[in-house]
Amino acid sequence: MSDAPLLENFSGPTLAPRLSWRCEPAHWQLDAEASCLRIRTDAGTDFWQRTHYGFEADNGHFLKMRATSDFVLTTQVSFHAVHQYDQAGLMVRLSPACWLKTSVEFEPDGLNRLGAVVTNSQYSDWSTQPLAKDQNTVWLRIRAEGCDFIVDSSLDGRHWEQIRMARLLEREAATGIDCGLYACSPKKAGYEAAFSFLKFEPGRLAPPAG
Repeated sequence: MSDAPLLENFSGPTLAPRLSWRCEPAHWQLDAEASCLRIRTDAGTDFWQRTHYGFEADNGHFLKMRATSDFVLTTQVSFHAVHQYDQAGLMVRLSPACWLKTSVEFEPDGLNRLGAVVTNSQYSDWSTQPLAKDQNTVWLRIRAEGCDFIVDSSLDGRHWEQIRMARLLEREAATGIDCGLYACSPKKAGYEAAFSFLKFEPGRLAPPAG
């Protein structure tokens, strides 16, 4: 059943059967000792459509599973960035023209950018906020509620802040959606990211008690 709960902590010899790669990276491994998935991104990989820069890119590394209803998707990722726009985080995807991703994007000069890209009708937008250079671990969460998607981030895994709410226009007519981890390097190779877990919970996040 695609919407059964999943907690993949990457401590086994193989990935959970429900997970599969789209644009598999040349270099990745399951580190059982550290209980994490390590990815070294290929050069020239990205997800972006048209807006401002004009180009279209749809070849980032995406470790995905299928969902059909509402869900909460969570991960913790640590990263060692090298080149501008190196990034790793969470993604939900309906088609090349309709998807959402959230991550920290590396900036060699100045603060990094914590944010989200939402793509509808093959046009991307990018909302960001600054993140300290020495913050190399973040927790990210996407909540799917009907056609709407809420993006949250945390610096400790306990206290969450909403960074984006958006609608994916193809969701209403779709029977399912791909969701999971992603990483890419729009410029050069060398970026390394380590995901500590991927948690998929069907349904909606329960409101806080009290």
